[in-house]
Amino acid sequence: MHPSDASWLQMEEPTSLMVITAVLWFDEPLDWERLKEVVRERLVERYPRFRQRVVTGGLLGTARWEEEPGFRLEAHLRRTKLRPPGDRAELERMVGESMSTPLDFSRPLWELHVIQGYEEGCALLMRVHHCIADGISLARVLLSLTDERADGGGGRAGYFEEAEDTSGKLGRLLRGARTVVDSTRAAWKRGAELLAEPIQLMDLAVEGARGASALSRVLTLMNDPPSPFTGELGRVKQVAWSRPVPVGKVREIGHGTGSTVNDVVMAVVAGMLRRYMDARGQPPEDVRAVVPVNLRSPREPIPRELGNRFGVVFLPLPLGLADPVDRLWELKRRMDKLKRSPEAAVVFGMLSAAGLAPAPVERMAVDVMRKKASVVLTNVPGPKRPVYLAGARLAGVMFWVPMAARLGVGLSIFSYAGHVTLGVAADESLVPEPRELIEDFEAELESLAEAVRDSGHSRPLH
Repeated sequence: MHPSDASWLQMEEPTSLMVITAVLWFDEPLDWERLKEVVRERLVERYPRFRQRVVTGGLLGTARWEEEPGFRLEAHLRRTKLRPPGDRAELERMVGESMSTPLDFSRPLWELHVIQGYEEGCALLMRVHHCIADGISLARVLLSLTDERADGGGGRAGYFEEAEDTSGKLGRLLRGARTVVDSTRAAWKRGAELLAEPIQLMDLAVEGARGASALSRVLTLMNDPPSPFTGELGRVKQVAWSRPVPVGKVREIGHGTGSTVNDVVMAVVAGMLRRYMDARGQPPEDVRAVVPVNLRSPREPIPRELGNRFGVVFLPLPLGLADPVDRLWELKRRMDKLKRSPEAAVVFGMLSAAGLAPAPVERMAVDVMRKKASVVLTNVPGPKRPVYLAGARLAGVMFWVPMAARLGVGLSIFSYAGHVTLGVAADESLVPEPRELIEDFEAELESLAEAVRDSGHSRPLH
């Protein structure tokens, strides 16, 4: 097992499960037999990881993949009935409960639940352990099960990538990340003193790597301030998601500022968090979001062995700015700076290094990272046009990566068929009503749109 995949096994805790969750909803019921054949052909037979389980053994308990004897698709594909009234609130409740339930490690680490009785159609809940693949890869795998037409014709669904193809830059960054891993292997031979000093392990890991300065920045970041989004975690999670927002509306907000759809949505998220803190009488301060970054080229095919090839950056969200347009400008400035940084690839190397180290070292390294951020924020692009799964039209999608490093709030942006949806997953002990955040998001979106219209887009970007 690749070290970057093994690190996600070691991060698993009862209050923080390392499981990626997706929920898809449809305007009509799914054809059960047709769905089984699609999953068998396009998922299980194409990607061996969905037939393999994780086993550990040897002196250091190294994890490896092993084909499950007597694998049965029916053990992973199930039907569930949503209790009345079968509305979105009930679906959100069921998805939240699933986030508190660990997967069975004696079998391949995934499951699909067809949820019958959701409004006039049904829903599909998919859960996959992060050690199998990263979120971007799994989103592409899941949506590769869909077709452009109900009859299965028209080809497979396409994906939209707002970012330019940066293959050359990604190649350079990945070479730096591999240097981190190779250096860590050598450094690990220096012995048990590294157990007591994880920072020393990381310093040794980047000797000679291009990303040394970026890693230094990560490790010397000040801790995030206390907020309603940080604290001790429990086992109960809750979710909510917004109404789909037309991409055209988001682009209109960004027009004239040079802001991407991603910049605008993240600025709205910053305003949402500010509103939530302000409503609780806490002066809003900037907090950091851990943002996963895809390190594969958008044109790179999904490898059969899947795996994790992503890094993260620490994005400081400008909650301290009261004016919504000022927040948009500042958010764009910070995003542009991070796009030029090798930080994501360096953190990929850190995750790989953690996978090479004993669990105590990995836990200490994760604890260091936990203190630097307050939320996880992901952006997953989906098909540009409506698609069909087993003949049923896909009406909407929501997707969450794990709240790693013991973080208690996960925010997900998913783009599908010309619309953007925000999802919130939160630890109940920190955010008991995630629907409040969704209401703040929708209010902030309108506030930013009005403020941008009034400003005339005339502010310079410093």
